[in-house]
Parts: sequence; structure tokens; C-alpha cells
Amino acid sequence: MTAYKFLLQAHSGFRYIVILLLVVAIVTALAGWFGKKTYTNGNRKLNLFTMISAHIQLLLGLALYFVSPFVKFDSGTMKDDTTRYWTVEHIAMMVFAIALITIGHARSKRAQLPEGKHRVIAIAYLLATLVVVVAILQSQRGLFGMTH
Repeated sequence: MTAYKFLLQAHSGFRYIVILLLVVAIVTALAGWFGKKTYTNGNRKLNLFTMISAHIQLLLGLALYFVSPFVKFDSGTMKDDTTRYWTVEHIAMMVFAIALITIGHARSKRAQLPEGKHRVIAIAYLLATLVVVVAILQSQRGLFGMTH
């Protein structure tokens, strides 16, 4: 198995863990925010593990980026939709989504009230999830299909 195939399988498979954690964190945060629930150590750990999983996915994606035959830096990169998507658009959108997750996590730690912690997580993680879904759909490969 080549490095490309290994990284592709890892990156494509690990996304399900990231998406599952994002959905659970968002649902939990919305329930805590609107239900005016306390912010527990379990909430903190869930949000932290969600952020860590997103960062692991980023690292896998960055490694894949440098071995992918779809990533090219030449005069035709911006002219070809597929090459432009994998070389520029996908990575930019995913880095932006992970930045939203990281900023949301950091801001939730600074929030004083439990509702504020839940609100920041709900909004930031939901926005990040929307960016991820749009980025994946732009690949025209679907949310649940294998990429490349």
C-alpha cells in the first residue's frame, strides 16, 4: 500500500469520527444552552475531544496534501476545476472550519456562565460543520463516499 492510499483511507475514514463528535457536541451544546443546563466536565471533555479529532484530521489531510496526485502547483492549477478544488479550495475551507472549532473551544473556556459556554460551542461548531459539509459537497463525491 502506498503512502497516498494509506493516508487517503485514514483521512476518508477518520472524517466519520470527526463528524460524529461534531454532531454530538452540537446537540449537547444546544440542549445545554436552551435547557439552561450546567456545563459539566463531560461537556468540556466532549468539546476538547471534538477539537482534537478535528486537528488530527487536519494533520492527516496535510500529509495527504503533499502526496496527492490531485494537488498540483503549475500554470494549469487554477484553470482546472478538480485540481483547483483539491489544491486550494478544500484545504482553505477545512482550515477555516478547524479555526472556527479552535476559536469556539477557546472562547467557551473563557465564558463565565454555563449558557455562554454552551452557546459558543453550539454556534462555532455548527458553523464549522456547515463549512465542512459545503467543502465535502463541492468535491462532488458526497458526504459518505470515498474521496479520490
